[in-house]
Formats: sequence, structure tokens, C-alpha cells
Amino acid sequence: MKKMLLGFALALGLIGTAQAAGGSFPIEKAPNRTNDIAALQNGAKIFVNYCLSCHSAAFMRFNRLRDIGLTDKQIAENLTFTTDKIGDTMKAAIDPKQAKDWFGANPPDLSVIARSRAGHGYSGADYLYTFLRTYYRDETKPTGWNNLVFPNVGMPNPLWQWQGEQRPVMQKVDSHGHETDVFKGWEQVKPGAMSKAEFDQNVGDLVAYLQWMGEPAQNSRVRLGVWVMLFLAAFTLVAWRLNVAFWKDVK
Repeated sequence: MKKMLLGFALALGLIGTAQAAGGSFPIEKAPNRTNDIAALQNGAKIFVNYCLSCHSAAFMRFNRLRDIGLTDKQIAENLTFTTDKIGDTMKAAIDPKQAKDWFGANPPDLSVIARSRAGHGYSGADYLYTFLRTYYRDETKPTGWNNLVFPNVGMPNPLWQWQGEQRPVMQKVDSHGHETDVFKGWEQVKPGAMSKAEFDQNVGDLVAYLQWMGEPAQNSRVRLGVWVMLFLAAFTLVAWRLNVAFWKDVK
């Protein structure tokens, strides 16, 4: 039930419009770990434990996790629920009809969430990485939480036990005759189960998995693309020399 509530909380945040993407808080660059097998495996574990109870990944099958170095036995024993089979798609444990009755909305599918959150000047992975790390306590909100990337977000911090509680340190700055609050840093109010570095590492792994899940073949595509470009470059050189040879006697 605890994982279900965390999953629903994440759903609320992802359903709404990402208004902060166009706001004043800068989107930070997410670490690129789509080639890091250990990071992807850890991200898959976090996804299954904290997201899959409520969020489906309807375009991803469990057996596709072989691509990140997991065996069928590891997948079955560690990443599937009791009724799941290796060939099944990643369907949420929650019943969609019940979810709508209980919460008013069915939690969105996360198969391509990292691709759908991209904006001007940043990727969807950057947005998710920043979003999940900028929660802070705000007792004026119904959930007790707020977010610098997504002000007035409708969900609490899904990973607060890991992160602990923090508050933003703001400084008033005069800008064209008006005072504005400028973010200066974070103050830790209550420690979490992880240090800041550990938390950032795990969020980065989760985001890397979400990014990989949006296009599992992306790394193969990039590698193939490099070879195609090298072939075209070599072929262009050969074609150019052949053209010179064919036309050398033509005036």
C-alpha cells in the first residue's frame, strides 16, 4: 500500500503541466548513464519498487531487461510480481478502474516519460532529474510539500525517506525596482536515509533507466549510426576518385 501511495503521488506530479519548465529555476543536466549497465540495473530496481505499483510501462516487457545484463532468473526473482511472467509487459499492479474511482485519475504510463518531458534547451531526463531532487517542505500546501521546478505541485516527495527534508535558501534581490526571490542553495532540515551524494546517484540511476526504457535500442542505434557515417565517408571518397578518373579525358 505504501508503494501504491508513492506511485500515485508520482502520478499526480506527472499528470499536470510542467509549468516550472518555463519558470525561473534552472533545469540541471542529468548524468548520462544509458551505457552504464550497473546504473540501469539499479534504476530498474527502483522503478519496479517505487513506480510500477501504480504506473504501467505498457511498451516494455520484462524480458527486455536482458539487454541491461539481467538473466531471466534475476528478472523473475527480483523484478516481477507474483503473477507476472517474463514475457509480460510491465503493467501496474493497481486496477485502472479502482485507481480512477479512488484518485480521480488513472496514473499515466511511464514508458516514454523521459522523452515526453523534454523542453527548450533541456532533455526529458534533465527535467526528471532536477524535478525529483528539488522537493522541499511547505506546510502551506495540502500535501506538505512543494517543488522548485514545479511550483504548487500536486504530489508529495515520493523519495522523501531517502532524501530527508530540505528547504530552499532564498535571497531577495532588487530587479528593476521590484524585489524578487533568488535561489541561493539548500538547507538540510532533517537527514534522510541517504547522503546527498547517494541520493543524487540513485535518482540519476532511476532517470537513466526511464531514459533507456523510452528507447531501449538507442545505444545500438548510435553505434550503428557511427559505422554508417564512416562507411558513407569512405564511399564518398571512392566515388569522388572514380568521378575524377571517368572524366579526366573529357574537356
